[in-house]
Amino acid sequence: MQTAFSPEQLRDPDTRESNGILRTCVHCGFCTATCPTFVLLGDELDSPRGRIYLMKDMLESGRPATPEVVKHIDRCLSCLSCMTTCPSGVHYMHLVDHARRYIEETYERPLPERMLRRLLSKLLPYPSRFRLALLGGTLGRHFAGFVPGRSMTAQRLRAMLRLSPKRIPPAGNSAVPQVHRAEGGKRRGRVALLTGCAQQVLAPSINEATIRLLTRMGVEVVVTREQGCCGALDHHMGHHGPAMALARANIEAWTREMDGEDGLDAVVINASGCGTTVKDYGHMFREEPSPLAERAKRVASIAMDVSEVLTRFGYEPTRPSPGLTVAYQAACSLQHGQKLTGVPKALLLKAGFAVKEPREAHLCCGSAGTYNVLQPEIAGRLRERKLENINRTGADLIASGNIGCLTQLADDAGLPTVHSVELLDWMAGGPEPGAVAAARERRQRAASRAA
Repeated sequence: MQTAFSPEQLRDPDTRESNGILRTCVHCGFCTATCPTFVLLGDELDSPRGRIYLMKDMLESGRPATPEVVKHIDRCLSCLSCMTTCPSGVHYMHLVDHARRYIEETYERPLPERMLRRLLSKLLPYPSRFRLALLGGTLGRHFAGFVPGRSMTAQRLRAMLRLSPKRIPPAGNSAVPQVHRAEGGKRRGRVALLTGCAQQVLAPSINEATIRLLTRMGVEVVVTREQGCCGALDHHMGHHGPAMALARANIEAWTREMDGEDGLDAVVINASGCGTTVKDYGHMFREEPSPLAERAKRVASIAMDVSEVLTRFGYEPTRPSPGLTVAYQAACSLQHGQKLTGVPKALLLKAGFAVKEPREAHLCCGSAGTYNVLQPEIAGRLRERKLENINRTGADLIASGNIGCLTQLADDAGLPTVHSVELLDWMAGGPEPGAVAAARERRQRAASRAA
């Protein structure tokens, strides 16, 4: 693709980066076949190729973003399926991140949307605030169907209420700064755990399972002080300043551990959406002053999904096969963002589960960070499509490596959802996850009806 940025524009590092990405695109259109929004809507402007043209025109012109451009960029899930498909290696992620920042700097959204985005930015990355907000959502979820109107504001309010959990689990101590010693008398490794933000409120059992499993494997787990949200939520909404501040706090916290006497073998991340962002810290901070930029690169270089760490340290189950079939929901951030496809499934198979992947496994479930709140209609259609494909597998439960997918696919009348690490922990001596008991009860009810 030819571009026409001026020398002055190219002095900006983000524009220079985007120029290189745009020039890589050859308009082949392979990306359209695997783009969830194009598959649903059939609009060229809701495909990666169409959005690339819109972003090119917007950035080259230097004009403020228009409502038309904003509409189609906002509809992008950032699922990155297009990057997996692209034969030319177009780094769409960095391009759309730049475009979103440009939109936030040049476009004034309607007041209700500005308020919602600000609310999400001020609540979700902060566990104590998010927990308080969920108390109201939990009480109001039963009234979601009574919210009047068909406006986008009404749709978003209904979506937030429906996504609120029926109950908020106790916080536990998995996010408390401390060192969890390795069991067995010999330390095989030492890692820092990103405890996250929304996940530690919605499902603290995921961090608890991660710590139990790793320490039983002889790996010391450190929960550092002053770490917090990875910054992904703000980053993908174009809120550059808040995202960088959150990421910087993590970089500083983990660098202190890396430079300490015992060091770190990895930064472990069990929410794949966060993992994609942390692994990109080196790029995000590439233009920062040298000491910070180098620290960001170092952190990114040892950031690992929990499945990678378990494989590295030789995960082995200790229980016999449970005779359960798992529908594996491959989170977009894991299969497209981090290019991890076989490792999580291999671990589940090793643990004794029968593993099935649904049709259209490459398509997003519609969660995508805050997408299921900001674009509820499209997110809802993707969710129903995903659940329909999952139900065809005949599985007993759904496993995924991302809290967003688990929240999106949770359904009181459907299959139980569980994080893969909770299943792996159970099969290596940990407690049975509640989803397993629910799956067995569901199977028994089905058998009784059949009899």
